[in-house]
Amino acid sequence: MTSVVVTGMGIAAPNGLGAADYWAATRGGKSGIGRITRFDPSSYPAQLAGEIPGFEAAEHLPSRLLPQTDRVTRLSLAAADWALADAGVDPASFDPLDMGVVTASHAGGFEFGQGELRKLWAQGSQFVSAYQSFAWFYAVNSGQISIRHGMKGPSGVVVSDQAGGLDALAQARRLVRKGTPLVVSGAVDASLCPWGWVAQLAGGRMTTSDEPTRAYTPFDRDARGYVPGEGGAILILESAAAARARGARVHGEIAGHGTTFDPPPGSGRGSTLRTAIRIALDDAGAAPDDIDVVFADGAGVPELDRVEAEAISEVFGSGGVPVTVPKTMTGRLYSGAAPLDVACALLAMRAGVIPPTVHVDPCPEYDLDLVLHQPRTAKLRTALVVARGHGGFNSAMVVRAAA
Repeated sequence: MTSVVVTGMGIAAPNGLGAADYWAATRGGKSGIGRITRFDPSSYPAQLAGEIPGFEAAEHLPSRLLPQTDRVTRLSLAAADWALADAGVDPASFDPLDMGVVTASHAGGFEFGQGELRKLWAQGSQFVSAYQSFAWFYAVNSGQISIRHGMKGPSGVVVSDQAGGLDALAQARRLVRKGTPLVVSGAVDASLCPWGWVAQLAGGRMTTSDEPTRAYTPFDRDARGYVPGEGGAILILESAAAARARGARVHGEIAGHGTTFDPPPGSGRGSTLRTAIRIALDDAGAAPDDIDVVFADGAGVPELDRVEAEAISEVFGSGGVPVTVPKTMTGRLYSGAAPLDVACALLAMRAGVIPPTVHVDPCPEYDLDLVLHQPRTAKLRTALVVARGHGGFNSAMVVRAAA
């Protein structure tokens, strides 16, 4: 079976713009969570978020793209540019049909749509931008990345909430195995605007705490919801043979993936998360003892934390593997969260350091070996990333260090 590797990464996160800044911040436990500044949140019950500071789209993209794109697409395009540069890829040197794009999306371009709705009701339909027809759409990031770089191979978008980021990478891996030489994949989400905020509040799982260091504390005895954020990661996937042939640096391998869907609430049947983890391990040809660290989903909702902790303990044994939740420093980034965790896992394996879970006082009932407060030095060869989406999506991915 074709080995599929990551040769490039582009990161946009609340605690770091670019892979180097993000890793330095994450390794050091620097949080990007604070009171919202992109709009006045004082009339809403939740007022904290993980915002990306200092991103000026005009510094990264041609001016013609700005009127037709939402912030989520601008961040995605910049991250894709950084990932291609990191991989040493010049798209012009490829056959357009040899390059594909598979991203995940949670919400599309909410802020763009909010602005056009305002024009519709305040000024009339003739003032609504024609770009509204696609700027809001879930698939817009895949489309804009493919247009910008002339990529005409197999492409698409995956929508399965937070699990979607791993599912998109898994689909990209399938395409490479079927013969597409290079696929741009991953996800970025960004809907920190009033309309997007109301939609997120409707999910009922956001914290109303106004204390940034205690608002999002997964696996904590006082966990009470999550803080949302914006950002994610875009990765470049190629076959290991193709990467070697062009002398590319390899960050690591996408070694295994598993996905399941939970039974409906009230059915009396339990979560299938542990099955997703076992499928991912089997797909990677790995035993539980081969996993050196787990990057947990970390819902921050007590009943969901309990299910995840039980699944990890059942597969790996009580306290049997180090567990970390770096997203305690960024907030939950929806579909962007898991690709960012995959990138973080690859950076952690290179450095031999597990980044910390910050601000958490762990509930002893969960019996997890959480890496708390400070980074932990360790020999890391194989990592598991877990992601769960609202409504019952479960996804797990095994990544290995570069050979």
